[in-house]
Amino acid sequence: GIESVNVSDAIKTGAPERDKDIAAYIETLENLGKADIHMVCYNFMPVFDWTRTELDRMRADGSTVLAYSQDKIDSMDPESMFSSIKDDMNGSIMPGWEPERMEKVKELFELYKDIDDDKLLDNLKYFLEAIMPVCDKYDINMAIHPDDPSWSVFGLPRIISTQANLKRMMEMVPNKHNGVTFCTGSYGTNLGNDLIDTIHMLKGRIHFAHVRNLRFNDGMRDFEESAHLSADGTFDMHAIMRALYDIGFEGPIRPDHGRMIWGEKAMPGYGLYDRALGAAYLCGLWESIEKEAKAK
Repeated sequence: GIESVNVSDAIKTGAPERDKDIAAYIETLENLGKADIHMVCYNFMPVFDWTRTELDRMRADGSTVLAYSQDKIDSMDPESMFSSIKDDMNGSIMPGWEPERMEKVKELFELYKDIDDDKLLDNLKYFLEAIMPVCDKYDINMAIHPDDPSWSVFGLPRIISTQANLKRMMEMVPNKHNGVTFCTGSYGTNLGNDLIDTIHMLKGRIHFAHVRNLRFNDGMRDFEESAHLSADGTFDMHAIMRALYDIGFEGPIRPDHGRMIWGEKAMPGYGLYDRALGAAYLCGLWESIEKEAKAK
């Protein structure tokens, strides 16, 4: 699979030029299909691909992590948030936070000023219906990434954030190739989302999984990314992996983000060491679950 093939703002807003952009997207899918690539992760989030207020919050174990504070969001505007984030990027270009894009943040918000949840959902449906024929032809699974966090930030619409949202999306385009990236660290930002129940509801439509942990410090108003181990965060990682196993999930899984540990200097959230530890932990969980199931 491939992560990601971005969707243009024209497609998301339903602008007059969206058909031209959709035609280009279809051409990309055709090329991927011919290259024997059968899964595409994408998102339909307006303006920001994801939102964090800190890229290097210090934890008690000495690591630094990505973190979110609603109080900080409430005290700043989008431009000042980008300026703050830019200072913490360690010279990296963060996915969805490219400087050339964020320099136009006012223009981007203007594009979405009349787009509410219903309009954004209509535009997603239009896009999916247009690309399903090429997905059927080449057996390409489209795996939409959830909103992160799973509520509105700066008044922007959110349509992939709850179990009800997901059910609605799958029913409006009932094609097996219309599926999801199940990201525990995104759906899990909303403590009202039952991750295990949602995995079972999505049986057959999860095409990609991001499995990571979060620690909540003040309900949903303040959370930070943690080590992958269950004990270090809020989620039961064994139960999550067990649920994926139980529904017969056979797609790719990745540890997604990680802490910055052992003095590593890299793109925040995307260092090698902790993500390698996370991958090993997830592989260990999967092996134990598989052996337990086969022993019964």
